[in-house]
Amino acid sequence: MTRSRKPLTDADYRHLAEFRHLLRQFTAFSEEAARGTGLLPQHHQALLAIRGFGGRLTVGELAQKLAIKPHSAVGLADRLVEAGLVARQTNAKDRRRVELTLTAAGSRKLADLSQSHREELRRLAPSLLPLLKNWGKD
Repeated sequence: MTRSRKPLTDADYRHLAEFRHLLRQFTAFSEEAARGTGLLPQHHQALLAIRGFGGRLTVGELAQKLAIKPHSAVGLADRLVEAGLVARQTNAKDRRRVELTLTAAGSRKLADLSQSHREELRRLAPSLLPLLKNWGKD
């Protein structure tokens, strides 16, 4: 059964535009903050994915979490290992499984960035939360 779609109103378009603007503001902030610590934005995203999704990810899982191709994740992991921010470790239970973990340097860099990101999200929350809360209401 096809659901009939209600046409979008001017308010709907305004809310979508505001939401997209706030997302872009946060993304721009995040990219600049990463560069300010000497990281590329994708390096920061990889560190956050590893830490945020359990502290251990395979390269394939990293690719999935960052929505990138597996061969791109291999190169990204290589660069992070070379920079001393990530280490490759063999899983103790399955020796075929190689996982990426943060080094102490990677953890410190991520902690610093995450503090500033939390502050930025707190700054944006008063604008963002009402958009999310009211989306879809008639």
